[in-house]
Amino acid sequence: MERIPDDLVIGGDEAAVLADQLLRDGRPFHAHEVLEAAWKSGPAQERDLWQGLAQIAVGLTHARRGNARGAVTLLRRGAERVRGYQAGASAEAGASARAGAGSRSAAGQPASPFGMNVAVFLAAADDLAVRIERDGLDDIPPADLSPGLLARG
Repeated sequence: MERIPDDLVIGGDEAAVLADQLLRDGRPFHAHEVLEAAWKSGPAQERDLWQGLAQIAVGLTHARRGNARGAVTLLRRGAERVRGYQAGASAEAGASARAGAGSRSAAGQPASPFGMNVAVFLAAADDLAVRIERDGLDDIPPADLSPGLLARG
């Protein structure tokens, strides 16, 4: 696959779909580039979401390349950043709800921005980090290094 352009400008919905496909295809480095583009071209309030997801993709890249320490570090760092985003989104939703404004977050959807199943993706990253730290990379099935990002039925 060709490199993702350095000047890519991409919206959240499109970034989620493309990153999901790249991750499922075993191309986490390319997914990282898409997620990085979304972070650079998206609104400031989404920065931690996209940065964290990009860090998880880099962690998956390290795992595929045999760098266990780098994989564990980036998987955990990315998951922590996304959880920070979620905490902030939940706090904003609470403030909006108290002010009488409706919001997607107030409706219980901060875990699924842009159709992404962030909770499942973070659980996969957490589980993978624990397994790599405990057992190394040798027995990790390739499918476990290709988690999906979108909620799919």
